[in-house]
Amino acid sequence: MSAPTGGKVAVLARIPAQPGKRDALVEALQAAIDNANTEAGTLLYILHTDPKDPDAVLFYELYADQDALTAHGSSDRFKEIGATLREFAAGRPELTMLTPVIGKGL
Repeated sequence: MSAPTGGKVAVLARIPAQPGKRDALVEALQAAIDNANTEAGTLLYILHTDPKDPDAVLFYELYADQDALTAHGSSDRFKEIGATLREFAAGRPELTMLTPVIGKGL
């Protein structure tokens, strides 16, 4: 059994897409992934689609700690990217905050 994660923080984010614009939203979110790749405290930032939910995308995000999550969400670049999504997204992301406990890769 693995030890507890030592302060890691995870987020499940569901971003609703405007009807028929999920693929365009995925393309636009490449900028968010590129940005996350520059953040040392962002450990995982994985975009998913759900075949049962054609009007949304989901991110699974794992951060080294709460400070890394705060830095990610409050950066100027993150805010700029959010503004570019308005023509594809149907609303604000729905966030579920998670505490990783045990698992492969932790």
